[in-house]
Amino acid sequence: MTADAPVDGSAEKLRRLQTITDAALSRLGVEDLLAELLARTRELLGADSAAVMLVDPSGTELIATAASGLEREVHLGVRVPVGRGFSGTVAARGEPFAIEHVDHTNVVSPVLLAEHIESVLGVPMVVSGRVIGVLYVGTRSRRRFTSDDVELLQLVADRASLATQARMSRLDRAAALALQRSLLPARPQAVPGLDLAVRYVPGAEVGVGGDWYDVFDLPSGHVGIVIGDVAGNGLHAAVVMGRIRSALRAYAMETDDPADVLTRLDRKVQRFEPDAMATAVYAVFDPDLAAVTVSSAGHLPPIVSDPSSALARVLPDLPLGAYPDAPRHNTRLPLAPGTALFLYTDGLVERRDRALSDGLDQLVSAVRAAPADVMCAEAMAALLFDRAPTDDVAVLAVRRARAPAA
Repeated sequence: MTADAPVDGSAEKLRRLQTITDAALSRLGVEDLLAELLARTRELLGADSAAVMLVDPSGTELIATAASGLEREVHLGVRVPVGRGFSGTVAARGEPFAIEHVDHTNVVSPVLLAEHIESVLGVPMVVSGRVIGVLYVGTRSRRRFTSDDVELLQLVADRASLATQARMSRLDRAAALALQRSLLPARPQAVPGLDLAVRYVPGAEVGVGGDWYDVFDLPSGHVGIVIGDVAGNGLHAAVVMGRIRSALRAYAMETDDPADVLTRLDRKVQRFEPDAMATAVYAVFDPDLAAVTVSSAGHLPPIVSDPSSALARVLPDLPLGAYPDAPRHNTRLPLAPGTALFLYTDGLVERRDRALSDGLDQLVSAVRAAPADVMCAEAMAALLFDRAPTDDVAVLAVRRARAPAA
């Protein structure tokens, strides 16, 4: 190919590209979509290679995600710091950038040099004003890319960006939902003397997040129950939730003191999840079930029903991850036969169009001392009767069995 070679039939090629992206690729997954687009891009621009590098979650690196003619970049897991090298410069500037002669001074990826790529043209992949990656093409002969080349490549990048973001969001939500549900026990383990029931509904607007509940017996004969909510939504929140849930279980094996468990868990979050924050209520039932010890890390108070219902007088401490070495304390609650403890996440009571206190009052009115499954069903029906939840909702009802009649 000669230098300054124009793209022949640009209007026709744009029309063909639009047909491809709107129809033939509409049902492909992210990897197949990008692979097909890159193959078509090479053909349309007469290039020897094409590749997509996406920004990693930290926003500091580009990761080779798909390639046509430069597959080794993907196979080797090439990463380029944002702001360095060719593709890093495109991402940092957020505008097209071309190099006529590639050498070790202007590229970071060793694959470009090994494949004898002479000239490259890259454009940013942008969604809602945010750069999510870089699309670039390369030729083995020296070439000065034209404005038509830039326009065509940017069109491909714009369409690839929207399609990639939409598909990745769907995959993210599906993966988060699968992960979250795999970590939540479908049915809590049976505990002699306790009637247990749960509900979990993913949010309709924000998607899956970090809500969780758990029930487990301890070697000492105590029984632990927990409900919590990791701030944020999507796959990241679900992954953090999984790590927090597992850590809490491990710490619970070492002590029957809920405040001690949450203190250790907070240290773990502060150290290994520095950007995370979560609320939780952890309660430990005595072996004879006569009382329960409760500690709250910034979570909404449980409801005690015996048989009248009221918010438990459990003063919350700071959330997990909020402040280093935050003091934590326990509250002891008596648990007479027939008494129920109802735990929930904020998605059940919070709405944009009403005060939180109104939602709590409505929930207290809906909860009554009844079989645990009835408690869950009635609370969900009362609070979500007229709309789908906009945030994840998790509830956990525990009721001490009544003593058998003499």
